[in-house]
Amino acid sequence: MPAVRFAQPVSIFVGIGFPRDVETLTEAFQVLNEWTGARGPMHTTALNVCLAALAGQAETETARLAFEAFARARGMLAPDALADAAMLAASDWIAV
Repeated sequence: MPAVRFAQPVSIFVGIGFPRDVETLTEAFQVLNEWTGARGPMHTTALNVCLAALAGQAETETARLAFEAFARARGMLAPDALADAAMLAASDWIAV
């Protein structure tokens, strides 16, 4: 089965802060399936929606949005993490 590409990749940080662009439905499923952190309701939802999309029972964009929501909730969505780091650095610099 060919990889189903997202219309827009989801940029995340993995491991100790390595950037990764998740570009396909299969990649999103792999990230979720290999997740070693706490697995709460958002993880379950994202995993189930990705499985449904892989089976042709849900839209790829719905799966991408569920994966992005999970990544945002875990603080690993790259744009959000970069903005948070910049704000922290700025507040530290101003406090000096």
